[in-house]
Amino acid sequence: MNAQEAVRLGSVRAMRRAVCPGSYDPATNGHLDIIERAAKLFDEVVVAVGVNKSKKGLFTTEERLDILREITAKLPNVRVDSWQGLLVDYCRENDIIAVAKGLRSVSDFDYELQMAQMNRELTGLETLLMANNPAYGFVSSSLVKEISALGGDIEHLVPPIVFKRLSEKYSDRG
Repeated sequence: MNAQEAVRLGSVRAMRRAVCPGSYDPATNGHLDIIERAAKLFDEVVVAVGVNKSKKGLFTTEERLDILREITAKLPNVRVDSWQGLLVDYCRENDIIAVAKGLRSVSDFDYELQMAQMNRELTGLETLLMANNPAYGFVSSSLVKEISALGGDIEHLVPPIVFKRLSEKYSDRG
């Protein structure tokens, strides 16, 4: 009996794998909170950095992947990857059954609901929309970058490696 037959017959449970997609430019404590919570719900969580060649981020894709690997190293069932194109295609190719996303506001909900419905229509991919930790409800990557660029204190809003890398990026622009 092969693995697929064993799963079909119920003698083995299929691995429940989810993706936490995003640009992560940069990753924040809010992102990390959602990743950690998703890791408690799924057998494996893939933190996937979307690659959009038409956009120039502050951090390169490789820098974002390195940062995410460092901040998720303590989570044994989390791996970091990148993808380009449709998320549903990436999920199908990687046997991912669900998307896990955080919601900060009603506007996040409106956008994420539309995406969840489209993904379900295209391939049946499920989406788990998780309410944010209120401590991070106002935190976004773009605000973190803007405040950091202007010399504001964002240390409590991002993991230590992100704070270090932001400090280096903006001191280089000095």
